[in-house]
Amino acid sequence: MTRVVSTVHWLDALTEAVMVLERAGVEHPRANAEWLLVSVLGVDRFAMYVQPMRLLAPREAERYRELVARRSRRVPLQHLLGFEEFHGMRLAVNPDVLIPRPETEGLVLWAIQMLQAERASLVADVGTGSGAIACALARSVPGLRVLAMDRSLSALAVARSNVAALGLVGRVMPVAGDLLDAVGALRLDAVVTNPPYLPTGLLSSLAPEVSGYEPREALDGGGDGLAVIRRIVAAAPNALRPEGRLVM
Repeated sequence: MTRVVSTVHWLDALTEAVMVLERAGVEHPRANAEWLLVSVLGVDRFAMYVQPMRLLAPREAERYRELVARRSRRVPLQHLLGFEEFHGMRLAVNPDVLIPRPETEGLVLWAIQMLQAERASLVADVGTGSGAIACALARSVPGLRVLAMDRSLSALAVARSNVAALGLVGRVMPVAGDLLDAVGALRLDAVVTNPPYLPTGLLSSLAPEVSGYEPREALDGGGDGLAVIRRIVAAAPNALRPEGRLVM
């Protein structure tokens, strides 16, 4: 039997969504409900509120309920929207890559200042995932070329799409390889990386959005959280030029 969905006022739908997300234990349920609604309407959050009499068509109402139901099952908001904002960029994300965190922007700002001061020309972003760090560096440092390195081919596909969307083809080069293995004979001005650092035993205690939906290999740092970090530190001297930097 076909389900019939009646036309509803957007504010009523939003109010219902907030209650559903609150019951599910989702943080910031109002903001989540708004983001999902504007994604259905194809407008920004401000535009939604300047249309107080807006009604949702049956198809819009059904789509919104589906998204809210998935979010209540703790599917990450960014996976439902298909993007995350990072350092002034809108990056495509999916379950193949770690969702870029605001905290990583601090690492990026630190690296940008250093790379600009030292007039760096070639750096590597190890474990690039979505390409967030690599793209942010290339956009902010004129003339910089960045090797966006990851052993996950599915992650590199996401990075490649973000590189193209941001107009950085030729400046950011996705490279398949395990950590710094693919650098070969090149010598880098810097390695910038946000590697896995969580102890394996901690992963099960993470929020459901993280433990259930984000790639484990981007989170799992081994028994003490330092397994990947040790490998990067050991390999960095052979990949860097004299006086090169490891920013982690």
